[in-house]
Amino acid sequence: MKKKFQIGVVPGDGTGPEVVAEGLKVLKAVAEKAGVGYDLTHYDFGGERYLKTGEILPDSAIQELGQMDAVYLGAIGHPDVKPGILEKGILLNLRFSLDLYINLRPVKLYPGVDTPLKDKGPQHIDFDVVRENTEGLYAGSGGFLKKNTLDEIAVQESINTRKGVERCIRYAFECCRKKNRNKKLTLCGKTNVLTYAFDLWERVFHEVGETYPDIEQDYAHVDAICMWMVKNPEWFDVIVTDNMFGDIITDLGAMIQGGMGIAAGGNINPEGAAIFEPIGGSAPKYTGKNIINPLAAIMAGQMMLTYLEESEAADLVEKAVMKVIQHDMKTMDAGKMGLGTSKVGDLVVKYIRDGE
Repeated sequence: MKKKFQIGVVPGDGTGPEVVAEGLKVLKAVAEKAGVGYDLTHYDFGGERYLKTGEILPDSAIQELGQMDAVYLGAIGHPDVKPGILEKGILLNLRFSLDLYINLRPVKLYPGVDTPLKDKGPQHIDFDVVRENTEGLYAGSGGFLKKNTLDEIAVQESINTRKGVERCIRYAFECCRKKNRNKKLTLCGKTNVLTYAFDLWERVFHEVGETYPDIEQDYAHVDAICMWMVKNPEWFDVIVTDNMFGDIITDLGAMIQGGMGIAAGGNINPEGAAIFEPIGGSAPKYTGKNIINPLAAIMAGQMMLTYLEESEAADLVEKAVMKVIQHDMKTMDAGKMGLGTSKVGDLVVKYIRDGE
């Protein structure tokens, strides 16, 4: 008998509940088709709960979510809550508490999706970004001196431990080997200026690389990475980088793969918990209008199935999404795709069930 997975569901804010509903619809259909068993536990953490109760994320919930096989997240961010409260209190809290040290972002252009890059197609844009997710500038080290005076000083330090760097780089090598495409891993850094942090990254990169003789090793400064992602994205197979640079280049990656409407990501502890989500945020201006594109959320579910090693189910979802893009959708943009949010989910389900 197949294992029954325990999945936590956090629909979140804005359009999060709408796109998660479509993702769960697809998950139900593919589970029936591929024989995947799961139990869902829903959590209402987000802006509405905070405004009603003042509670953001209790420690007991962190422990519960950490025991799940995976967590499916909609979006966090509410227009009536000061920026940073929910993001730090929920997203960063989960990231650090559950040690979700990998942020994995596939950048893949599907047939039928428009990219702003001239003369580039699906054969040119298919790479992953592995971002260190718990250290760097986002570790929160630093502070103020003489705040709110003319002599004010603000210090924000980038924390890079050998353990944190090595486990991220090793995961990236494994990702590159498993992807089995061009088998090239590119380190994205800034060794000419950030001479301490990226000296560590570069040394560990080459040391770990000695145990992966089948993987080609490459390096580029982050500014060059941004240029080549636009000019020659086909050069990349897997990119590994620190927290800050990863945050920046993955948004560029989302744009060249067709926009936030198709971009999904995972926050992963390979030995523990994992959270999968669409990249685009809560998009509150679209809430309740049934016009937001749910494909990013559906592809987050596909990533979750891949993580759970349900490859047949993950493959069914990806193929169904590709068919919807090719046959039914005009664009990835919300409000312009020619279909409502729920209709897109229905079509993905149809292609899964019919195998057409």
